[in-house]
This record gives sequence, structure tokens and C-alpha cells, in this order.
Amino acid sequence: MSERHLWEVDHPYYCGEATWYRRSDGDFDHVRWPSWAEFRDSTLFVTGDRDLNLLFRWDWHSPRRDPDPDLRGDRPDELELYFVVQRKPILCSHYINVTDEDEPEVRAWLRECAATISAIWEPIAIPAAHLSEEETTQ
Repeated sequence: MSERHLWEVDHPYYCGEATWYRRSDGDFDHVRWPSWAEFRDSTLFVTGDRDLNLLFRWDWHSPRRDPDPDLRGDRPDELELYFVVQRKPILCSHYINVTDEDEPEVRAWLRECAATISAIWEPIAIPAAHLSEEETTQ
């Protein structure tokens, strides 16, 4: 099975930014970043403790590639990340402008995050819904 680009993945439903019942201070709950490099270098979400800063969802939106021509635009691609800071607990979201060149580094980091959340669910051993039984037993 060949890997799809991250911008080709359309996750079911969506996730709201920050915490619905609490007013965001704009400083932590929901933050926008001008680039992947700035997000990576300015926070501990990429280099810090994966269990403390648990990534539970991501979405890569690419307006220039939207299948609906009426929705296409020249806005930058945006990576939406949704975390639970488990010790507090705090829900927070980060929206990051990304480029195609960021994809390999983002993908590698997402794999690390996937390993962390998979370890939490490991006793349940639920195969990924998009994989066949043969692919999950290899």
C-alpha cells in the first residue's frame, strides 16, 4: 500500500479549537503559527514528552488542492493539531502554516505521536479501519 500525502487524508467529522466551555486566552488554548519550523522550535509539543502532550488528532488542509473549484484558494496549507495536556487536563489546538517540503518531517513526527497513542490502546488491539486483516497481521 503506497502512502498518501498528508493533505489527501480526509478524517471523519472535525474537531473544535481549544476548549468549548472555557474562553481561550489566545496564548495557549488555541495558537496559530506562521510555519512548522517556528512551531517546532518554539514549543515542547514536538520535542517534549509525548505522553504529557498527547496528540489525539491532526488535519492537513490544502485550499489550493480542494476538489471543489469554488473552494480553492491561494491560502497556505494548514496543519491543525489537537492535544490533550494530560496532567492539567487541558485541550489545546495549534494551527500551523505548512508547505509540501514540511511533509516528511511532519509525517515522521506524526508517526511518533501515533506510537504513543497506540500504546495507550494496545491492550485493545484494534486494527486500523483502513487496513485489511492481512495487512494488520504482518
